[in-house]
Amino acid sequence: MQTVLHAAAMVPLSIPSPSWSGFDIPLPWGTLRIHAYALCILAGIIVGLWLTSARWKQRGAPEGSLWDIAIWAIPFGIIGGRLYHVFSSPDAYFGPGFDGTGDLSLIPQIQRGGLGIWGAVILGAVGAWIGCRRAGVKLTAFLDTAAPGLLLAQAIGRLGNWFNQELFGAPTTLPWGLQIDPANANFPAGMPADTLFHPTFLYELLWNLLGVGILLMLDRKFHFRWGRLFWLYAVYYTLGRVWIEALRIDDAEQITLFGLTTRLNVWTSIFVFIAALLIFVALGRRGRPVPDTPYLKGREPEEVVEKEPATVTSVTSHDVDASVSDTGSRDNLRDNQSDPGHVDEPQDAAGHSAKDTTSAADATSAATAVRKAPGSSPKADDTK
Repeated sequence: MQTVLHAAAMVPLSIPSPSWSGFDIPLPWGTLRIHAYALCILAGIIVGLWLTSARWKQRGAPEGSLWDIAIWAIPFGIIGGRLYHVFSSPDAYFGPGFDGTGDLSLIPQIQRGGLGIWGAVILGAVGAWIGCRRAGVKLTAFLDTAAPGLLLAQAIGRLGNWFNQELFGAPTTLPWGLQIDPANANFPAGMPADTLFHPTFLYELLWNLLGVGILLMLDRKFHFRWGRLFWLYAVYYTLGRVWIEALRIDDAEQITLFGLTTRLNVWTSIFVFIAALLIFVALGRRGRPVPDTPYLKGREPEEVVEKEPATVTSVTSHDVDASVSDTGSRDNLRDNQSDPGHVDEPQDAAGHSAKDTTSAADATSAATAVRKAPGSSPKADDTK
């Protein structure tokens, strides 16, 4: 027991940062630097696509359409994420107060870190819309399918901040405090070398993984449609991002609203949270979702188009007259006698009419018999 306690006491009460952030691949014309940050982003994309692919297949989407969408959404998302980061943290690129002392050549150097999720989501959605139109599927169906995979990709991608020793939080004495190399350019000036910081990358990673499980569970139970699962993803993510972002101490654009000055990403998360919650509730008022297909209208394959039973009815004037006459006769029968033309006459009148008809028939039969009898005129015999 004492050995166990001694070993536990020797375990450092902190999270060390990696001693490397990538490796070099020798080439005939030089070396190719592979950054751990880029590998984490790539791993996140692959795992997120794997989860999305499984869910997309369950929705009955056309085979191969996911990749048609991904080739548009992923590049657009990376570009959008980088642009949002440059906009939200402009000092390194344009200088403090946009005084021109920054380095514009750093903007395309994504391997150094810096991708803003909201730029990635917005511009990535534009790319996804293009891909969906080309593949003949609904954007809302794809967003609902991809929401858990997107959150999973974000969780894995956060490991890149750990390798880069960036985007950590304020100093802390908690046992899971993060060590940062004092020689690293991101180490805050003026702080003791043994200072520990909140591992905000870990907080967001765990928050996102928990969210993946929640989204999958809720979708299995409620079968969200019309983009509701995507908006629920936005509600959940921003709820965690507000408090995680508030812990960070890296340079960021500060915005003052309602007398409160805080980071741009905090305000963005608050507004996105409110908007996403309202949209989620509004879409829910449409009623219970009905089974639908991921296809755009008019782009469904023949096997999923609901065919209405073909009923061909031939109606002629004879049919209509017979139907009406027969109906009128049945509706106005009196003692098994029917005369639509005199349905309002009393019973006696109907009886006289029947007798007259019988007498006329008898007279006609008698006349015929006379013509056929022997001794009748030849002219009558030739009648046909």
